[in-house]
Amino acid sequence: MKVLVIQQRMGIGDMVIFLPYIHAISKKFQSKITVLAKENSKAEQLCADDEHIEEIIYLDRNKDKSGEHDGWFGFFNLLKKIKNKKFDKIFIFNGSLRYLLLAKLCGIKDIYQYPLFTKKDNIVLTAKKFVETSLKETVSTQPKIYLNTSEIDKAKLKFKFDKQFKHICIGFSASGPTKRWDIEKYILLAEQINKKNPSKFYLAGGPNDEIYFQKFFNSSIKENCISFKDFLIKDTLPIIKNCNLYIGNDTGWLHISAALELKCLALFMDSPVKAYGKYSKNISIVVPEGETEDSTSHDTLGKDKISFDKVLQKTIELIN
Repeated sequence: MKVLVIQQRMGIGDMVIFLPYIHAISKKFQSKITVLAKENSKAEQLCADDEHIEEIIYLDRNKDKSGEHDGWFGFFNLLKKIKNKKFDKIFIFNGSLRYLLLAKLCGIKDIYQYPLFTKKDNIVLTAKKFVETSLKETVSTQPKIYLNTSEIDKAKLKFKFDKQFKHICIGFSASGPTKRWDIEKYILLAEQINKKNPSKFYLAGGPNDEIYFQKFFNSSIKENCISFKDFLIKDTLPIIKNCNLYIGNDTGWLHISAALELKCLALFMDSPVKAYGKYSKNISIVVPEGETEDSTSHDTLGKDKISFDKVLQKTIELIN
């Protein structure tokens, strides 16, 4: 049985959120899955040890229409690649006519897809309903990232995860300025945490976050910090797995941490809690003062209304 899943949403967080549905499909048909995803999902790194995934194929489509799979020529490039693999079933996590046509031209017998032209949706609930209807069974929304145990043990030794410290991943990265709590507040938070519980801080960001890393390493807490700036995503996974807690923005690092079974404190200030904050039992939420989990969504613009005292209080509760 050869099964293809198309998940063409951008970003690491979305890829993590779709993992339980990919796993459910694999278990149902007792077959490893091929996933078609965008490169910025980092699917290959996230799923390197995943026992349910056979192969990642990257979908090369760009906003400027210059990708290998853009336009009609790109469509036929992708068609050739997919057709040669002779899939028996396909699950399409969107309502695109393009992918329905692709599946039919590839001669795939069993086609499962969102209703055509599905646009705005709750990413979690739509995917859950689709898979449960297709498989005729209940599916959990809780994601899991699989890791090799030896890699977890190596990271534990290399980064000295001893019990005299709390080990906290701080996700100050964000997809835009309105979704990022001020870096000075994260630094002050780390200083306050360290006074109450001696801690090491694992700074989750990337090359575009250089200025924020520098501010941490110019602070009084610098000796307690380890930077992920130059790490591949796959190399951070066993490190995060050894941590006690994630604190940070609604970003890919949050969803990675939740899927690695960490307790997570997520600061939602300009993105929908109902879509991105409620699918995992591992995620606790802080929203702007005056807002609720129901009201916090796109265009809330609440980064300056996140209570520092509430974040510190919840952090200490979760650590203890």
